[in-house]
Amino acid sequence: MKIYFASDFHLGVPNHASSLEREKSICRWLEMAAKDATEIYLLGDIFDFWFEYKHAVPRGFSRLLGTISAITDSGIPVTVFKGNHDMWMFGYLEEECGVKTVSDELLMERNGKTLFLHHGDGLGPGEAAYKWLRRVFRSNTCQWLFARLHPNLGIALAQRLSKNSRLQQKGLFETYMGDEKEFLTLFAKETSTKLPVDFFVFGHRHLPLEIKISEKATYINLGEWMHTRHYAVFDGTSMTLLQWNG
Repeated sequence: MKIYFASDFHLGVPNHASSLEREKSICRWLEMAAKDATEIYLLGDIFDFWFEYKHAVPRGFSRLLGTISAITDSGIPVTVFKGNHDMWMFGYLEEECGVKTVSDELLMERNGKTLFLHHGDGLGPGEAAYKWLRRVFRSNTCQWLFARLHPNLGIALAQRLSKNSRLQQKGLFETYMGDEKEFLTLFAKETSTKLPVDFFVFGHRHLPLEIKISEKATYINLGEWMHTRHYAVFDGTSMTLLQWNG
């Protein structure tokens, strides 16, 4: 058993050339993983922006979508989580690429180990303003209103707003704030007292992390692919955090 996990590709930024180079690297990683993977999980923010209009989707990403389609056609399941940058997935990737999409958390058991998977946004204490905004963005009303914008306007507007993302600011890297301040660490600690989880696997935080939460539970954060390009592999017993250099 080998299950692969990655997150936060943020394809589409900061420019076409950089995004294309990263996309090609991701495709090589997926092709490597597909050689022995039983499952592949992409835990959100695959795209820096994604919205599926009724008759249109954002242009580009043909290499990634083709690679994922080839993998699912071969019989290897690929699951894609909705992140805070690409939450507006409505079925296109399932229909065209054969993936399964997950809106929130996924609790699953493999080989006697329990895994809790989530993009990571909106979990834990704090971030009240973002949690409210997340509910608004995911509401049917907001989605209907945005769909009324012409794709040229809607996508351009979203991409302009995305330029403020902390991930794109040159030279700015995240730092770990400590166990008592990190929302995902606090969430994992609290949840581990209620559920028998062996591995919490999140993205969103943009830091590759492996933190022992309790005697039983470990928190893995998958980092991001604009700078560090980490991923994780579960072999049925242990979870290993690795860096892709291919």
